[in-house]
Amino acid sequence: MMYIKSQNTVINKVLLFSVIGCMFLGLNSTFAQQITLEESQKAALKHSNAIKNGLLTIEKSQAFKREMVANYFPNVEASALGLYAPNDLIGPIEGFLPNGIDNLYSASATATEVIYAGGSIRNSNALADIQLETSQIRAEQVVDSVLLVTENKFWQLVQLQEQQKVIETNETYLNELLKQQQDLLEAGLIAKNQLLQVKVNRSELFLNKSRVENMRKLALLDFALYVGVAYTPDMVADADFENITPPELKYESPDLDLSGNSNYQLLEKSITASSLQTKMAKADLLPSFAVGVSAQEFGAVDSSIDSQFTGFAFGSLSIPISNWWGSGKQKVKQEKIQEEITQNNKKDGIDQLKVAITQSWYDLVNAHEQITYALENKQLAEENLKVNRDNYDNGLSGLTDLLDAQAMAQNAQSNLINAYTNFENKEITYLYRTDQLMAPTLESLKD
Repeated sequence: MMYIKSQNTVINKVLLFSVIGCMFLGLNSTFAQQITLEESQKAALKHSNAIKNGLLTIEKSQAFKREMVANYFPNVEASALGLYAPNDLIGPIEGFLPNGIDNLYSASATATEVIYAGGSIRNSNALADIQLETSQIRAEQVVDSVLLVTENKFWQLVQLQEQQKVIETNETYLNELLKQQQDLLEAGLIAKNQLLQVKVNRSELFLNKSRVENMRKLALLDFALYVGVAYTPDMVADADFENITPPELKYESPDLDLSGNSNYQLLEKSITASSLQTKMAKADLLPSFAVGVSAQEFGAVDSSIDSQFTGFAFGSLSIPISNWWGSGKQKVKQEKIQEEITQNNKKDGIDQLKVAITQSWYDLVNAHEQITYALENKQLAEENLKVNRDNYDNGLSGLTDLLDAQAMAQNAQSNLINAYTNFENKEITYLYRTDQLMAPTLESLKD
């Protein structure tokens, strides 16, 4: 199930994004192509090499787990040896070995079972379990990260698209004003400097238009490469800002109980892994005991001597005495110190997680407030522009006041777009940090 934001009716619809046509991705067409946020996420999840590597890491951890489990079973080895000498290995012996022996062979098989190894086998398997669980958590985090980055890139593209629309609207306004100034200049009603003022403002607008267009093309290329869709310059991110709900009504205040947080779970796994490493180091100081059986046959081909078969059972006890005061003891000390370091890192990590979650919450609340202020500012700026235009047309104010009002209105429109896209980015960041993204399961992402 993909992550899709729910929409409620709290703030009236302000901006509706217009798009041209609807064609399949990757096909050349005279119409602009559209891609939605949901389509972007699906494509990115399928395309992401980071996710593929995460799944491969899980497979690698599973193989390592099977490797550790194999240590519970006997170790079986077989060997064979053959010798041949043209001049005989053993010369003829009258009455016993009349033809001599020019070849010998030997074949053996041994099975050994470790009965006790200080707990190293058990701890190795427990460590393999931790590694597998850690790989699964990290792979799930990669999926969340891909959703986060995809949405950030999507809204960046939307932001630039909407800024282009603002520029186009203001370009139309300045073109109309320029035509009016040309008519007034030809009628001898204004000085030429007023016409030049409008041209200067329009030239600045053209510079900004070129800059935003280049930024959009770059953002579009970056977006297309990340999500794995065909790049076409006319692709449009199909989205709108409609009825954005205040976060206080949509989410509960952040819960700083981190027991279900994936980053907290990784900190817990690191503590367990460090403890197991210490136990494994201690196991090297303990005796190990193993039993086994061996069978061997040796003889010669085409010889009067019959082949010989022998078998035996054995037991072995190893006591690492020098490790009690040498390198083994120091290794245990190192692992104990590492345990303390890991514990301290966990405490710091918990504090950082709490701060990050709290910050994300306040960033989200503030982002929604900025929409309210930006919306109000846009309405006031548009009203101010209308009043200044009326005053200018009636001869009650100068052209400079009108151009200032137009620039103010344009800036207010841009700020509102920035506020909307900033809210979308802050929301996905909050959901990411609190593990509330509705990401698909790892199984569903496998080929």
